[in-house]
Amino acid sequence: MKLHLLLAAGVAFLTASTQVLAGATLDRIEQKKELVGVLMESYPPFSFLNEENQLDGFDVDVAKAVADRLGVRLRLETPSWDVIAAGRWGGRYDICICSMTPSKARAEVFSFPVEYYASPAVIVVNAEDQRIHSARDLSGKKVGLTSASSYESYLQKNLVIEGAEDTPLEYPFDNVQIAPYDTDNVAFHDLALGAGVRLDAILTNLVTAQPRLAQDQRFKLAGEPLYAEPNSVAIEKGDAEWEARVREVFAELKRDGTLSGLSQKWIGADISSR
Repeated sequence: MKLHLLLAAGVAFLTASTQVLAGATLDRIEQKKELVGVLMESYPPFSFLNEENQLDGFDVDVAKAVADRLGVRLRLETPSWDVIAAGRWGGRYDICICSMTPSKARAEVFSFPVEYYASPAVIVVNAEDQRIHSARDLSGKKVGLTSASSYESYLQKNLVIEGAEDTPLEYPFDNVQIAPYDTDNVAFHDLALGAGVRLDAILTNLVTAQPRLAQDQRFKLAGEPLYAEPNSVAIEKGDAEWEARVREVFAELKRDGTLSGLSQKWIGADISSR
């Protein structure tokens, strides 16, 4: 009988602990009156340092809108992408409005309450390149990309997008040499040196590539988009109350046109729905 009582007490304790954990993030935000967001420092037009050396861009403005709806101030942190994408933040950050593609692997540590925009993954090559016309032509080539990104998983042939498990991706290439970078900026600098000088191609997001393609004649797209790339808000897994509040806030931002307006401002098109 004593054993049964101890087991019952243990279950009750675990249940109570889970309930406390469930609201930990929202409690912290409300107590500190501060939302701590995390994103990349250089991923235009989503996030970048403007002429005043201030963070700016679509993701930045969306984070500001979320903090405003919560009635708190916003603080943005910019660790490296591999730190962001690894998760297990331990309460250091509250939310990632940072163009993260929800993969099966990431879903082990993150919850993805809402998709807030979508844009396909593409191949960018040097304008002088006549060798690469599709993903098939990446075989044996050196391809630049952001470290720990969905593009890296794609070239490793193990990308499974969360929610799209029934439509597996095709990998028509072999022996690709992956060249990870902290940001796209350095990768584009290396690709600009010439076809095959330091890089043969870059994998990135179409929206990120478009301003470079429009402003710099040294680059061009190669072939059709590789796969649809949903981008979702990411939070630490296991906080049901915070997840529900994030869904609620983004529903408001979509319903009143805020998200669409910010998309038009930064992208020139509404990529917030599909």
